[in-house]
Amino acid sequence: MAATARLLPAFADAAAAAAALLVVVLCLAGGARATNVTYDHRALVIDGVRRVLVSGSIHYPRSTPDMWPGIIQKAKDGGLDVIETYVFWDIHEPVRGQYDFEGRKDLAAFVKTVADAGLYVHLRIGPYVCAEWNYGGFPLWLHFIPGIKFRTDNEPFKTEMQRFTAKVVDTMKGAGLYASQGGPIILSQIENEYGNIDSAYGAAGKAYMRWAAGMAISLDTGVPWVMCQQTDAPDPLINTCNGFYCDQFTPNSAAKPKMWTENWSGWFLSFGGAVPYRPVEDLAFAVARFYQRGGTFQNYYMYHGGTNLDRSSGGPFIATSYDYDAPIDEYGLVREPKWGHLRDVHKAIKLCEPALIATDPSYTSLGQNAEAAVYKTGSVCAAFLANIDGQSDKTVTFNGRMYRLPAWSVSILPDCKNVVLNTAQINSQVTSSEMRYLESSNMASDGSFITPELAVSGWSYAIEPVGITKDNALTKAGLMEQINTTADASDFLWYSTSITVKGDEPYLNGSQSNLVVNSLGHVLQVYINGKIAGSAQGSASSSLISWQKPIELVPGKNKIDLLSATVGLSNYGAFFDLVGAGITGPVKLSGTNGALDLSSAEWTYQIGLRGEDLHLYDPSEASPEWVSANAYPINQPLIWYKTKFTPPAGDDPVAIDFTGMGKGEAWVNGQSIGRYWPTNLAPQSGCVNSCNYRGSYNSNKCLKKCGQPSQTLYHVPRSFLQPGSNDIVLFEQFGGDPSKISFVIRQTGSVCAQVSEEHPAQIDSWNSSQQTMQRYGPELRLECPKDGQVISSIKFASFGTPSGTCGSYSHGECSSTQALSVVQEACIGVSSCSVPVSSNYFGNPCTGVTKSLAVEAACS
Repeated sequence: MAATARLLPAFADAAAAAAALLVVVLCLAGGARATNVTYDHRALVIDGVRRVLVSGSIHYPRSTPDMWPGIIQKAKDGGLDVIETYVFWDIHEPVRGQYDFEGRKDLAAFVKTVADAGLYVHLRIGPYVCAEWNYGGFPLWLHFIPGIKFRTDNEPFKTEMQRFTAKVVDTMKGAGLYASQGGPIILSQIENEYGNIDSAYGAAGKAYMRWAAGMAISLDTGVPWVMCQQTDAPDPLINTCNGFYCDQFTPNSAAKPKMWTENWSGWFLSFGGAVPYRPVEDLAFAVARFYQRGGTFQNYYMYHGGTNLDRSSGGPFIATSYDYDAPIDEYGLVREPKWGHLRDVHKAIKLCEPALIATDPSYTSLGQNAEAAVYKTGSVCAAFLANIDGQSDKTVTFNGRMYRLPAWSVSILPDCKNVVLNTAQINSQVTSSEMRYLESSNMASDGSFITPELAVSGWSYAIEPVGITKDNALTKAGLMEQINTTADASDFLWYSTSITVKGDEPYLNGSQSNLVVNSLGHVLQVYINGKIAGSAQGSASSSLISWQKPIELVPGKNKIDLLSATVGLSNYGAFFDLVGAGITGPVKLSGTNGALDLSSAEWTYQIGLRGEDLHLYDPSEASPEWVSANAYPINQPLIWYKTKFTPPAGDDPVAIDFTGMGKGEAWVNGQSIGRYWPTNLAPQSGCVNSCNYRGSYNSNKCLKKCGQPSQTLYHVPRSFLQPGSNDIVLFEQFGGDPSKISFVIRQTGSVCAQVSEEHPAQIDSWNSSQQTMQRYGPELRLECPKDGQVISSIKFASFGTPSGTCGSYSHGECSSTQALSVVQEACIGVSSCSVPVSSNYFGNPCTGVTKSLAVEAACS
C-alpha cells in the first residue's frame, strides 16, 4: 500500500484522482482486470510479485502493421516479456493541433498487438526521443513558436510538451491500455537521456527536469515513470541506465530497482560509414553481468531496428537501414546465432528468478578478475560465476567444485551447482541469410514488366529543372539558413543569383573565376548557367562543406544556382535544434586582381523541387512531365524515373539493390521507402576480418564492409506491394542508370551449428520441477527457419577439430569418418534434429583433445 502511495502525485487534485479511479472501475466492469504495478529496491512489483523482466525495443513506424504480429511473436519466442517503444511526436502531430494515428502511426493498434501476444509494454513518451530520428522526434513547427527554447525551463516549450504528452496518455487511457486499466503498459518514460547534456542548460535545465517529472506524475497513468540517464531523477521516478554495459550502475535511491533501458545490441549505420556489429557472446556477457549484479529489468536497443522509411532518418547522414545488428533483422527475420543464444540466456536467467526476486546478492572473489554472485534464501539458491578478464580463460573453485570460465564470460547456475549456460559457449544454430537476385524477362503486352528486375526499355523520365521555377519563390538580400527557410518541408533548397560580366572585372582570369561556396551542409550542387559545375558533401562526423573550383563565365548575364540538400536533421546533443544547414557563406568569386563577395547579394530561394510540387512520386496523379521513350537520359543529375513491375511471388522479404544509382529517394506505389545513396562509400580502413568478442565493446570495435557502399539494399515492405502491376518512382540527384537496379528477396541459405564437448547441455534439459540437470550432455540442434521446410542435405559435418564459420567450415587434423553418415541419418527429411556431441556416437578420432561437432545443412 505504501509503495502504491508513492506513485500518486502530491499535487494531483481530487477530481483527477476520482477520474482515474472511475476509469479503473469502468475497465473492471467491462471485464479487463486492472494490474497493480509498483516497485521496490529489487524489482518492478506486478500485482504484489517482484518480476525479473526482459524487454526489447521495436519502433512501430520503422516497420508496418502487417509485420508487427510476426516480429512481436518472434520477440516473445525469444524470451521477451516487454516491448519498449518511443512515441514519435513529429509523425503524430505533423501540423500543430492536427493528429495522425493511422497506419504505421497507429500507436494504440501496436500496443494492442503487443497485448495480444501476452507481453507488456514500456511506453517511452519523451517526447524527445533521439533515436537517430529526424530532429529527435520533434515536429519542425515547434521551432517557430515565438520565444521557444527546447528542453529547458521555457514556458512555450513546456506548454507544447505537456499538451502532447497528455494527448498520448489520454489516447492510451481512452483505449484502456495502461496496466491500471487492465492493459499492457506497465512503464512510461518522460524525457530521454537528458542527464547527458543538462549541464549545458544550467539551473534552468534542472528546473525543467523537475517540472517534467512532476508533469508526468500528474497525468495519473497508474504505472511508474522512468527517466533514463538522469542520476538526479526526483522521486518517485526511477532513474535508469543506457549503454553497452550497465552492471556497475546504481540507482539514485535504495528504494528503486536497478533498470537498464537501452542495452545497445549493435549500432546504427551512417551513410559514408562502415557497417557496425556486436558479437552475441559480448552482448550475452553484458546481459548476464547485469542480472548478476542485481539488475531485474533489461531492454535491448534494438531488438528489431527496422527501416527509416520516408525522410525519417536523422543524424545527419543516418542511413535508411536501421538494422542495428538486432536479434530480429531489418526485414523481420531472426538473426542467428544472436536471437537463439540470447533466448537461451533469457531461459537461464528465468530459471534463477525465484532466487533473484527473493533476496539481494552476495559477492565473493574467485581470484583476479573473477567473481561469484550468489542469491540464496532458505532452499532457493542461484549463482553467477563471471570471468571479466578480456584475454585469459580461468578455472575457479566455487562451493568445492571446479568450473572452467572462458575469458569475458558468465556461467549461470540456477541451483548454485550446475552450469546451465555460459555466455561464451553458443548452443544455438547459425543461419546464413542471402539476397537472391531475380532475373529479368521480356515486357508484357501492356508494357509492364512481368518480372521484378527493372529493364531499360520500360522507364519513363521527367527532368527536374535547374534553379527557380515556382511562383512562390522568395527574393532577399543575403544567404538564408536552410532549416529556418524550408521548415524541413523538403530536403532541397535552391539558392539563385546572377551577375553581369563585362570582361574587365578584377575577379576574372580571362573568362574564368574561382568560385568558393561554404555551407553548413549536407550536400551541395553548383550550376553555372544551367550546367553542373561540381558537387560536394559533408559526412556524419562533419556536415560542413567548403567547395571551390574555377568556373567559366560568359560576357553578359551569368546565372549561379546552388542546390543545397539535407540528409536528415540533427537529433542529439545540447541545443541540437539550433544546428543549422544550408549555404551560409561566404560565397565569392576571386581572381588575380580581386574578389567579389556574393554573400550579401540578392538571392532568390525556392523550397523543394518542382517534381515534388507536381507529386511526380504519386503514380495515381497523371502529369504531362513524364516522357516515355526508348532512350532516356542516364548519369545526369536531377532526373525523375518511373516504371512498372510485378513483385516477387511468395512472402520472402523484398529489397531493391540500387547499385548503378547515385543519390536520391524512391517511392513504391506512392509510398517512400527512404533515401538511397549507394555511391557513399565507407572508409578503406577500420574493419576487421573477425571480431574478438573478448574485452569491452565500443561502436568502432567491430566494423565490416570498409571501402564499400554503406548501403546498397533498401527494404520494400510487402504491404507496400500489390498483386499485379506496381509503380516505382525514383528521384535521382547525382546521376545514375535505373536499368541497373534489381529486386531481390531475402532468404535463409544454410543452417549451421558448432558445439563442443565442453558446452553445457541444451538448456531445455534442465528439469525445473526437480531443480536438477538431466545428464544428457551437449547436443547440436538444427531447425529449418520456415514452416513446411525440411532438411534436404548436409553440406558439411565434422566431429573432431573443425574450424571456420558457417558456409566455410573445414576439417581439422582430427576428424571422425562417421560424422557425415551419423548426421545425415539423424537430420535429413525432418524439419529439426538433435545430435549428441559425444564420442559414443562418432567414435574417438583423437584422445586427450576437446572435440566439437560442426554441421552445415540446407533446407527446402
